[in-house]
Amino acid sequence: MVHRNAPLTPTGRLRLARCVVEEGWPLRRAAERFQVSHTTAARWADRYRQLGERGMCDRSSRPHHQPRRTPPAIEAQVVQLRREHRIGPLRLAARCNVAASTAHRILTRHQLPALATLDRATGEPIRRYERARPGELVHIDVKKLGRIPDGGGHKTLGRAAGRRNRNGVGLAYLHTALDDHSRLAYTEDLPDEKAPTCAGFLIRATAWFANQGVTVERVLTDNAWAYSKNTWLKTCRDLGIQPRWTRPWRPQTNGKVERFHRTLLDEWAYHRPYTSDAERQEAFADWLHWYNFHRPHTAIHGQTPASRVTNLSGQHT
Repeated sequence: MVHRNAPLTPTGRLRLARCVVEEGWPLRRAAERFQVSHTTAARWADRYRQLGERGMCDRSSRPHHQPRRTPPAIEAQVVQLRREHRIGPLRLAARCNVAASTAHRILTRHQLPALATLDRATGEPIRRYERARPGELVHIDVKKLGRIPDGGGHKTLGRAAGRRNRNGVGLAYLHTALDDHSRLAYTEDLPDEKAPTCAGFLIRATAWFANQGVTVERVLTDNAWAYSKNTWLKTCRDLGIQPRWTRPWRPQTNGKVERFHRTLLDEWAYHRPYTSDAERQEAFADWLHWYNFHRPHTAIHGQTPASRVTNLSGQHT
């Protein structure tokens, strides 16, 4: 990589060297023309004589001899422990009796990725994917959320009073359908997650996506009981949708909607104290509209979900 303040790129070096070697320019004239020192012009001319065009590229600054480099046996131990136990530089340093910075350099030298990019269960790099067009795959999942009693819960009243006030309020079942390509989301608060409820949600979600110009082709769910019943399968068949299921014990397969639910909790459900469940539900429609049409989404390079659906946000009119 060329230094950002370098006066010559490889192409500029080649031009300078050819002026000196092939066209016979004096070194001082070439140095003045290319605005470099006399010694710099001489260095690139000599390298061109020795190596030709391939000598114009940058060389590694690594020294030829490194007497204080970590011994190969210790490097091998660091790599082996990382692959077997999936631990970071600090713990590797303690086990191998080296500095944490040394352990980090060893991992970098052997091109071992950061732990955050690995699946902790298998140690394999996380494979990310994205469907090519809206509607090709829609993720569906249910998030259970405790309802807020009238007067507020523990965030409003404190732990003791909130515990006394929460009896009998039950759970909210937030059913979400999220488009894989655009991250456009549709969510309903329903009383349960039984097969008829899930099937009814799919019908309404499909109609909502159709109003946004998205035709749902496939749906991906986990292996919950409701998604394996004939009610669900018949609804998918009637709508012309292909059902898909995640691998058992692998929620990462449905990770996009799982991540949406985390955003939903952070930015809506737990964003501020509510005095009742009705107050929280009243705030949800505005939040979901903001998420779909105005909130920059980091996973799609700062775009909004609506901007990835043809002219849904009106940006072309």
